[in-house]
Amino acid sequence: MTTLEIKGDWNITKGKLKQKWAKLTDDDLQFVAGKQEELIGRIQKRTGETREAVAKALKESESCSCC
Repeated sequence: MTTLEIKGDWNITKGKLKQKWAKLTDDDLQFVAGKQEELIGRIQKRTGETREAVAKALKESESCSCC
């Protein structure tokens, strides 16, 4: 897996992730530049999803231009 780069409006991305996994909290989704792996780990721990599924969901939610 390449380094995950989160771009665009982080609030929109957080909202989409919360819609996908309702168990996520704002604390789970605190993003600090350079801490992508920690963010993936937090989401993975909270949701029980695989690392690949979390990375895919992040990538999809940041690239969606529908909103």
